[in-house]
Amino acid sequence: MYIQDTIAAISTALGEGAIGIVRLSGEDAISITNRIFKGKDLTKVPANTINYGHIYNPETEKTIDEVMVSVMHAPKSYTCESITEINCHGGIVAVQSILNLVLEQGARLAEPGEFTKRAFLNGRIDLSQAEAVMDMIEAKTNRAMSASMSQLQGSLSSKITDLRQRMLDTLAQVEVTIDYPEYDDVEELSTNELSTTAKLIKGEIQRILAQAQQGRLFRDGINTVIIGRPNVGKSSLLNILTGTDSAIVTDIEGTTRDSIEEYVNVRGVPLKLTDTAGIRQTEEIVEKIGVEKSRQLMENADLIILILNQAEALQEVDIELLEATRDQKRIIVMNKQDLPSKINREKLLDLADETELIETSMIDEAGIDALEEQIERLFFSGHLQSAESNYLLNTRHTQLLKQALGSLDEVLEATEMQLPVDLIQIDFIHAWDTLGEITGESVQDELIDKLFSQFCLGK
Repeated sequence: MYIQDTIAAISTALGEGAIGIVRLSGEDAISITNRIFKGKDLTKVPANTINYGHIYNPETEKTIDEVMVSVMHAPKSYTCESITEINCHGGIVAVQSILNLVLEQGARLAEPGEFTKRAFLNGRIDLSQAEAVMDMIEAKTNRAMSASMSQLQGSLSSKITDLRQRMLDTLAQVEVTIDYPEYDDVEELSTNELSTTAKLIKGEIQRILAQAQQGRLFRDGINTVIIGRPNVGKSSLLNILTGTDSAIVTDIEGTTRDSIEEYVNVRGVPLKLTDTAGIRQTEEIVEKIGVEKSRQLMENADLIILILNQAEALQEVDIELLEATRDQKRIIVMNKQDLPSKINREKLLDLADETELIETSMIDEAGIDALEEQIERLFFSGHLQSAESNYLLNTRHTQLLKQALGSLDEVLEATEMQLPVDLIQIDFIHAWDTLGEITGESVQDELIDKLFSQFCLGK
């Protein structure tokens, strides 16, 4: 695909910093940059070099900044087009001045994600790899970044391409069988070909989907809600896990009136951690709203951390929370183990399993390692799979695989009903097309525009 115009954008975050970068891509990227650059002739320098000089306004001859300019020639660049990157001093004024200058020289301001969109349109990466770029930018842990890098390098793309090729081979074989029949049972042979391949592809898709939950957790974090009565140690646990004083900790009940949300890295997996208002009966209107919000957050949580004060007997609210969370993934933290235990353990075990219980002391930070190990067991069976696995970090990919799975189920159902082979082919081809939407081989322009509009400027 040939794209004529040259685009430009600031590729670093706006604000004060050591370095700012203005990036250009397109057939005139080098010539535009050369017109405002004092130094070597950029049109003659070798590819993949960085060149010292100054950016100046050719009309006023005023020097704007001292810079280093990287030059990359098409097609060996991120976008497969000629690219220049002007590395200037960080700060809003410097980078904005240089951006304005290149726009005056004929470049167009890039749309969000347009550099990566051009990499896709020019065939350097497919759609799933393009989406992996944004996943890398938004990665909150090293493991999430590793999984995104694996997808960017084509781990998912190669798998999907292989599945589609096997389906295409089957469709070709069926067409040959129908067009050049040598046997009386052509219909049966064609149906068997489609059925056999559908079962194989279905199994492969199910294996990929089995890792989708871990991929979602890597991308979005485990939605974790800390609940319990006031003053049992909820805010203290949040502060220990985050390593900050995000929540106010006092001996006064009802200090936390609203939920506090933080991201925490636990063994390479992000926890979207919410400290809630202490749950109790109260007539104080602000605290009452906080308590009601806590109950709503519980319903949508991936993980509940229910904190009990083992230095006190079980209260009515404790029992209510134990019963309300019985069917959810939860960890029951028995806090204040540094104090004599007064909790009725026999009564507690009527409402909870022994494996759910963790003893801690927030004062001594005791039991935190055991808590992290329990989280790992609950969500990853005690171990995380390799970051190079085909994790689905993207909800769109998961939904498309499920759609393809549904079409393959229709194929298998149709073969059992002995429907005509041309009807069976319709669902088989639909599954093939749906898989193609993951890599962008059979995707509409409107979807492409929508996906790339979610990218940041300059990427």
